Amino acid sequence: MSKIAPGGVIGILGGGQLGRMLSLAAARMGLDVVIFNPKIDSCAARVSADEIIAEYDDVDALKEFAQKCDVVTFEFENIPAASLDVIEAAGTPVYPRSNALGCSQDRLKEKEFLNSIDINPAPFARIDGPEDILPALEKLGGKGVLKARREGYDGKGQARLDLSSDPIAAWEKIGKVPAVLEAFISFEREISVLVARSRDGQIALYDTPENDHAGGILKSSTLPANVSEQTKEVAGDLGRKLAQSLDYVGVLALELFVLKDGSLLANEFAPRVHNTGHWTEDACLLGQFEQHIRAVCGWPLGPTQRFVDIRMDNLLGDSDIALWETRAKDGEAPRIYAKRGGGEGRKLGHSNKVWR
Repeated sequence: MSKIAPGGVIGILGGGQLGRMLSLAAARMGLDVVIFNPKIDSCAARVSADEIIAEYDDVDALKEFAQKCDVVTFEFENIPAASLDVIEAAGTPVYPRSNALGCSQDRLKEKEFLNSIDINPAPFARIDGPEDILPALEKLGGKGVLKARREGYDGKGQARLDLSSDPIAAWEKIGKVPAVLEAFISFEREISVLVARSRDGQIALYDTPENDHAGGILKSSTLPANVSEQTKEVAGDLGRKLAQSLDYVGVLALELFVLKDGSLLANEFAPRVHNTGHWTEDACLLGQFEQHIRAVCGWPLGPTQRFVDIRMDNLLGDSDIALWETRAKDGEAPRIYAKRGGGEGRKLGHSNKVWR
Protein backbone atom coordinates (compact mmCIF):
# COMPACT_ATOMS: atom_id res chain seq x y z
CA MET A 1 0.00 0.00 0.00
CA SER A 2 1.28 3.47 -0.89
CA LYS A 3 1.83 6.22 1.64
CA ILE A 4 -1.08 8.56 2.39
CA ALA A 5 0.22 11.95 1.28
CA PRO A 6 -1.03 15.35 2.47
CA GLY A 7 -4.51 15.82 1.05
CA GLY A 8 -5.46 12.25 1.93
CA VAL A 9 -8.34 11.22 4.15
CA ILE A 10 -8.06 9.38 7.47
CA GLY A 11 -11.08 7.64 8.96
CA ILE A 12 -11.39 7.39 12.74
CA LEU A 13 -13.81 5.02 14.42
CA GLY A 14 -14.95 6.76 17.59
CA GLY A 15 -15.79 10.34 18.47
CA GLY A 16 -14.19 10.89 21.88
CA GLN A 17 -11.25 12.96 23.05
CA LEU A 18 -8.61 10.66 21.55
CA GLY A 19 -10.34 10.96 18.18
CA ARG A 20 -10.41 14.73 18.62
CA MET A 21 -6.67 14.92 19.30
CA LEU A 22 -5.88 12.51 16.46
CA SER A 23 -7.95 14.67 14.11
CA LEU A 24 -6.13 17.83 15.17
CA ALA A 25 -2.79 16.10 14.63
CA ALA A 26 -3.85 14.90 11.17
CA ALA A 27 -4.91 18.44 10.24
CA ARG A 28 -1.40 19.71 11.07
CA MET A 29 -0.07 17.15 8.60
CA GLY A 30 -2.38 18.31 5.81
CA LEU A 31 -4.78 15.37 6.12
CA ASP A 32 -8.57 15.41 6.39
CA VAL A 33 -10.45 13.25 8.88
CA VAL A 34 -13.84 11.54 8.74
CA ILE A 35 -15.28 10.49 12.11
CA PHE A 36 -17.54 7.44 12.40
CA ASN A 37 -19.53 7.57 15.61
CA PRO A 38 -23.06 6.66 16.79
CA LYS A 39 -23.58 9.90 18.73
CA ILE A 40 -24.51 13.26 17.31
CA ASP A 41 -22.26 16.23 18.08
CA SER A 42 -19.21 14.29 19.24
CA CYS A 43 -16.20 16.30 20.35
CA ALA A 44 -14.06 14.67 17.64
CA ALA A 45 -16.48 15.41 14.81
CA ARG A 46 -16.51 19.13 15.65
CA VAL A 47 -12.84 19.45 14.64
CA SER A 48 -13.00 17.11 11.63
CA ALA A 49 -13.80 17.50 7.95
CA ASP A 50 -16.72 15.07 7.86
CA GLU A 51 -18.63 12.52 9.93
CA ILE A 52 -20.89 9.53 9.58
CA ILE A 53 -23.36 8.99 12.40
CA ALA A 54 -24.27 5.31 12.62
CA GLU A 55 -23.96 2.29 14.86
CA TYR A 56 -20.70 0.37 14.69
CA ASP A 57 -22.47 -2.71 13.32
CA ASP A 58 -24.21 -0.84 10.47
CA VAL A 59 -22.63 -2.61 7.50
CA ASP A 60 -23.89 -0.19 4.84
CA ALA A 61 -22.63 2.81 6.80
CA LEU A 62 -19.25 1.12 7.33
CA LYS A 63 -18.95 0.51 3.59
CA GLU A 64 -19.78 4.17 2.89
CA PHE A 65 -17.16 5.17 5.45
CA ALA A 66 -14.57 2.93 3.80
CA GLN A 67 -15.22 4.56 0.42
CA LYS A 68 -14.60 8.02 1.86
CA CYS A 69 -11.25 7.14 3.46
CA ASP A 70 -7.76 6.19 2.33
CA VAL A 71 -6.98 4.46 5.64
CA VAL A 72 -8.92 3.89 8.86
CA THR A 73 -7.89 3.75 12.51
CA PHE A 74 -9.81 3.74 15.82
CA GLU A 75 -9.67 5.61 19.10
CA PHE A 76 -11.11 3.20 21.67
CA GLU A 77 -11.42 -0.53 22.25
CA ASN A 78 -15.16 -1.11 22.46
CA ILE A 79 -15.69 -1.17 18.71
CA PRO A 80 -16.62 -4.62 17.35
CA ALA A 81 -13.59 -6.21 15.74
CA ALA A 82 -15.95 -7.37 12.97
CA SER A 83 -16.48 -3.72 11.99
CA LEU A 84 -12.81 -3.49 11.03
CA ASP A 85 -13.19 -6.60 8.88
CA VAL A 86 -16.11 -5.01 7.00
CA ILE A 87 -14.02 -1.92 6.23
CA GLU A 88 -11.05 -3.97 5.03
CA ALA A 89 -13.32 -6.15 2.88
CA ALA A 90 -14.54 -2.95 1.24
CA GLY A 91 -10.97 -2.24 0.18
CA THR A 92 -9.74 0.25 2.79
CA PRO A 93 -6.87 -0.78 5.10
CA VAL A 94 -7.32 -0.51 8.86
CA TYR A 95 -4.47 0.04 11.33
CA PRO A 96 -4.03 -1.32 13.92
CA ARG A 97 -5.50 -4.57 12.62
CA SER A 98 -8.45 -6.39 14.15
CA ASN A 99 -6.25 -9.00 15.86
CA ALA A 100 -4.93 -6.38 18.32
CA LEU A 101 -8.39 -4.99 18.96
CA GLY A 102 -9.96 -8.41 19.47
CA CYS A 103 -7.24 -9.47 21.89
CA SER A 104 -7.51 -6.34 24.03
CA GLN A 105 -11.31 -6.52 24.24
CA ASP A 106 -11.32 -9.69 26.32
CA ARG A 107 -9.24 -9.64 29.50
CA LEU A 108 -8.90 -13.42 29.53
CA LYS A 109 -7.67 -13.60 25.94
CA GLU A 110 -5.37 -10.65 26.59
CA LYS A 111 -3.72 -12.31 29.60
CA GLU A 112 -3.41 -15.65 27.83
CA PHE A 113 -1.81 -13.92 24.86
CA LEU A 114 0.63 -12.00 27.06
CA ASN A 115 1.62 -15.25 28.77
CA SER A 116 2.16 -16.88 25.38
CA ILE A 117 4.78 -14.26 24.42
CA ASP A 118 6.50 -14.28 27.83
CA ILE A 119 5.08 -10.99 29.10
CA ASN A 120 3.88 -12.06 32.51
CA PRO A 121 0.62 -10.64 33.88
CA ALA A 122 -0.43 -10.98 37.51
CA PRO A 123 -1.66 -14.51 38.34
CA PHE A 124 -5.28 -14.87 37.27
CA ALA A 125 -8.19 -17.28 37.01
CA ARG A 126 -11.15 -17.59 34.68
CA ILE A 127 -14.51 -16.90 36.36
CA ASP A 128 -17.70 -18.08 34.68
CA GLY A 129 -20.01 -17.77 37.68
CA PRO A 130 -20.06 -16.81 41.37
CA GLU A 131 -19.30 -20.39 42.38
CA ASP A 132 -15.83 -20.03 40.82
CA ILE A 133 -14.82 -17.01 42.87
CA LEU A 134 -13.85 -18.33 46.31
CA PRO A 135 -11.94 -21.41 45.08
CA ALA A 136 -9.97 -19.21 42.68
CA LEU A 137 -9.39 -16.62 45.39
CA GLU A 138 -7.88 -19.24 47.67
CA LYS A 139 -5.47 -20.35 44.93
CA LEU A 140 -4.47 -16.73 44.25
CA GLY A 141 -3.50 -15.92 47.83
CA GLY A 142 -6.78 -14.78 49.34
CA LYS A 143 -7.00 -11.30 47.84
CA GLY A 144 -7.83 -10.22 44.32
CA VAL A 145 -9.72 -8.03 41.89
CA LEU A 146 -12.68 -9.41 39.95
CA LYS A 147 -12.95 -7.81 36.52
CA ALA A 148 -15.52 -8.23 33.76
CA ARG A 149 -13.82 -9.78 30.74
CA ARG A 150 -15.24 -7.20 28.34
CA GLU A 151 -15.94 -3.46 28.26
CA GLY A 152 -14.73 -2.47 31.72
CA TYR A 153 -12.53 0.63 31.90
CA ASP A 154 -11.55 3.36 34.39
CA GLY A 155 -12.39 1.09 37.32
CA LYS A 156 -15.84 0.11 35.99
CA GLY A 157 -16.90 -3.54 36.05
CA GLN A 158 -14.54 -4.36 38.93
CA ALA A 159 -14.76 -5.55 42.53
CA ARG A 160 -12.00 -5.99 45.13
CA LEU A 161 -12.27 -9.20 47.11
CA ASP A 162 -10.85 -11.20 49.97
CA LEU A 163 -11.95 -14.49 51.53
CA SER A 164 -14.58 -12.73 53.64
CA SER A 165 -16.28 -11.19 50.59
CA ASP A 166 -19.70 -12.24 49.35
CA PRO A 167 -19.15 -13.83 45.91
CA ILE A 168 -22.78 -13.28 44.91
CA ALA A 169 -22.57 -9.56 45.65
CA ALA A 170 -19.28 -9.31 43.75
CA TRP A 171 -20.75 -11.13 40.77
CA GLU A 172 -23.73 -8.78 40.76
CA LYS A 173 -21.48 -5.72 41.04
CA ILE A 174 -19.67 -6.54 37.80
CA GLY A 175 -22.96 -7.20 35.99
CA LYS A 176 -23.17 -11.01 36.20
CA VAL A 177 -20.88 -11.44 33.20
CA PRO A 178 -17.86 -13.67 32.45
CA ALA A 179 -14.84 -12.37 34.33
CA VAL A 180 -11.26 -12.87 35.38
CA LEU A 181 -10.00 -12.82 38.93
CA GLU A 182 -6.57 -11.24 39.28
CA ALA A 183 -4.37 -11.83 42.30
CA PHE A 184 -3.80 -8.76 44.43
CA ILE A 185 -0.30 -7.50 43.70
CA SER A 186 1.79 -5.50 46.15
CA PHE A 187 3.66 -3.14 43.87
CA GLU A 188 5.75 -0.03 44.33
CA ARG A 189 4.50 1.95 41.36
CA GLU A 190 2.84 1.74 37.97
CA ILE A 191 4.50 2.66 34.70
CA SER A 192 3.59 2.39 31.05
CA VAL A 193 5.46 1.81 27.81
CA LEU A 194 4.42 3.89 24.80
CA VAL A 195 5.42 2.13 21.59
CA ALA A 196 5.06 3.29 18.01
CA ARG A 197 5.49 0.83 15.15
CA SER A 198 5.37 1.69 11.46
CA ARG A 199 4.02 -0.37 8.58
CA ASP A 200 7.54 -1.52 7.69
CA GLY A 201 8.36 -2.60 11.25
CA GLN A 202 10.26 0.45 12.48
CA ILE A 203 9.81 0.89 16.24
CA ALA A 204 10.15 4.04 18.35
CA LEU A 205 9.72 4.25 22.13
CA TYR A 206 8.76 7.25 24.22
CA ASP A 207 10.17 7.70 27.70
CA THR A 208 8.48 5.72 30.48
CA PRO A 209 5.94 7.66 32.58
CA GLU A 210 5.12 6.87 36.20
CA ASN A 211 1.35 6.77 36.63
CA ASP A 212 -0.81 7.54 39.66
CA HIS A 213 -4.36 6.20 39.77
CA ALA A 214 -7.28 7.00 42.07
CA GLY A 215 -10.46 4.93 42.05
CA GLY A 216 -9.32 3.06 38.95
CA ILE A 217 -8.91 6.28 36.92
CA LEU A 218 -5.57 7.77 35.91
CA LYS A 219 -4.84 10.84 38.02
CA SER A 220 -1.42 11.87 36.69
CA SER A 221 1.62 10.78 34.70
CA THR A 222 5.05 12.08 35.72
CA LEU A 223 8.40 12.07 33.94
CA PRO A 224 11.02 11.07 34.69
CA ALA A 225 9.65 7.98 36.41
CA ASN A 226 11.26 6.98 39.69
CA VAL A 227 12.66 3.74 38.30
CA SER A 228 16.10 2.58 37.25
CA GLU A 229 17.41 2.75 33.71
CA GLN A 230 17.50 -1.05 33.75
CA THR A 231 13.78 -1.18 34.57
CA LYS A 232 13.09 1.21 31.70
CA GLU A 233 15.12 -0.95 29.33
CA VAL A 234 13.28 -4.13 30.36
CA ALA A 235 9.92 -2.34 30.02
CA GLY A 236 10.90 -1.11 26.57
CA ASP A 237 11.88 -4.61 25.50
CA LEU A 238 8.47 -5.88 26.60
CA GLY A 239 6.77 -3.14 24.60
CA ARG A 240 8.78 -4.00 21.50
CA LYS A 241 7.97 -7.67 21.89
CA LEU A 242 4.24 -6.93 22.18
CA ALA A 243 4.18 -4.69 19.10
CA GLN A 244 6.14 -7.17 17.01
CA SER A 245 4.06 -10.16 18.13
CA LEU A 246 0.86 -8.38 17.07
CA ASP A 247 2.44 -7.11 13.81
CA TYR A 248 1.13 -3.83 15.15
CA VAL A 249 0.90 -0.52 13.27
CA GLY A 250 0.38 2.68 15.25
CA VAL A 251 0.90 3.70 18.87
CA LEU A 252 0.11 1.32 21.73
CA ALA A 253 0.55 1.39 25.49
CA LEU A 254 1.54 -1.46 27.80
CA GLU A 255 0.75 -0.82 31.47
CA LEU A 256 3.09 -2.44 33.98
CA PHE A 257 3.39 -2.93 37.74
CA VAL A 258 6.87 -2.42 39.21
CA LEU A 259 7.37 -4.82 42.13
CA LYS A 260 9.60 -4.23 45.15
CA ASP A 261 12.41 -6.29 43.66
CA GLY A 262 12.29 -4.26 40.44
CA SER A 263 10.62 -6.97 38.37
CA LEU A 264 7.65 -6.17 36.14
CA LEU A 265 4.17 -7.61 35.72
CA ALA A 266 1.83 -6.60 32.92
CA ASN A 267 -1.51 -5.05 33.81
CA GLU A 268 -3.04 -4.58 30.36
CA PHE A 269 -2.35 -3.11 26.94
CA ALA A 270 -4.27 -0.61 24.87
CA PRO A 271 -4.10 -0.79 21.04
CA ARG A 272 -4.37 2.97 20.57
CA VAL A 273 -2.96 6.28 21.68
CA HIS A 274 -3.17 6.44 25.45
CA ASN A 275 -3.99 8.71 28.37
CA THR A 276 -0.49 8.14 29.83
CA GLY A 277 1.01 9.58 26.65
CA HIS A 278 -0.73 12.97 26.67
CA TRP A 279 2.45 14.59 28.02
CA THR A 280 4.24 13.88 24.73
CA GLU A 281 2.60 16.82 22.97
CA ASP A 282 4.39 19.33 25.19
CA ALA A 283 7.62 17.48 26.01
CA CYS A 284 8.62 16.01 22.62
CA LEU A 285 9.06 17.35 19.12
CA LEU A 286 6.47 14.83 17.94
CA GLY A 287 3.60 13.79 20.22
CA GLN A 288 1.83 10.44 20.28
CA PHE A 289 -1.11 11.59 18.15
CA GLU A 290 0.93 12.78 15.18
CA GLN A 291 3.15 9.71 15.59
CA HIS A 292 0.11 7.44 15.31
CA ILE A 293 -1.10 9.22 12.17
CA ARG A 294 2.37 8.92 10.67
CA ALA A 295 2.43 5.18 11.33
CA VAL A 296 -1.00 4.36 9.88
CA CYS A 297 -0.33 6.56 6.83
CA GLY A 298 2.97 4.85 6.05
CA TRP A 299 5.16 7.82 6.93
CA PRO A 300 8.50 7.30 8.70
CA LEU A 301 8.27 7.55 12.47
CA GLY A 302 9.46 10.76 14.07
CA PRO A 303 11.72 11.53 17.05
CA THR A 304 10.55 10.60 20.55
CA GLN A 305 13.21 12.35 22.67
CA ARG A 306 11.84 14.06 25.80
CA PHE A 307 13.18 17.60 26.30
CA VAL A 308 11.75 18.54 29.71
CA ASP A 309 10.57 17.00 32.96
CA ILE A 310 6.78 17.11 32.91
CA ARG A 311 3.63 16.08 34.73
CA MET A 312 0.27 15.44 33.09
CA ASP A 313 -2.85 15.78 35.25
CA ASN A 314 -6.21 14.45 34.14
CA LEU A 315 -9.04 16.94 34.52
CA LEU A 316 -11.95 14.92 35.85
CA GLY A 317 -15.40 16.44 35.97
CA ASP A 318 -16.69 20.00 36.08
CA SER A 319 -14.81 20.93 39.27
CA ASP A 320 -11.44 20.29 37.62
CA ILE A 321 -12.41 22.03 34.40
CA ALA A 322 -13.52 25.09 36.38
CA LEU A 323 -9.87 25.63 37.35
CA TRP A 324 -8.63 25.97 33.77
CA GLU A 325 -7.77 29.66 34.20
CA THR A 326 -5.84 29.02 37.41
CA ARG A 327 -3.82 26.30 35.71
CA ALA A 328 -3.14 28.56 32.74
CA LYS A 329 -1.90 31.33 35.04
CA ASP A 330 0.35 28.81 36.80
CA GLY A 331 2.16 28.09 33.56
CA GLU A 332 0.37 24.87 32.68
CA ALA A 333 -1.01 23.92 29.27
CA PRO A 334 -4.64 22.84 29.81
CA ARG A 335 -6.32 20.86 27.03
CA ILE A 336 -10.12 20.89 27.18
CA TYR A 337 -12.01 18.24 25.22
CA ALA A 338 -15.23 20.25 24.74
CA LYS A 339 -17.48 17.33 25.56
CA ARG A 340 -21.17 18.12 25.89
CA GLY A 341 -22.18 17.62 29.50
CA GLY A 342 -19.87 17.11 32.44
CA GLY A 343 -20.17 14.97 35.51
CA GLU A 344 -17.72 14.19 38.27
CA GLY A 345 -15.16 11.55 37.36
CA ARG A 346 -15.58 12.01 33.61
CA LYS A 347 -12.43 12.78 31.63
CA LEU A 348 -13.03 16.29 30.33
CA GLY A 349 -9.47 17.44 29.75
CA HIS A 350 -5.86 17.23 30.85
CA SER A 351 -3.15 19.70 31.73
CA ASN A 352 0.61 19.49 31.19
CA LYS A 353 3.13 21.29 33.37
CA VAL A 354 6.92 21.44 33.28
CA TRP A 355 7.58 20.58 36.88
CA ARG A 356 11.30 21.09 37.42
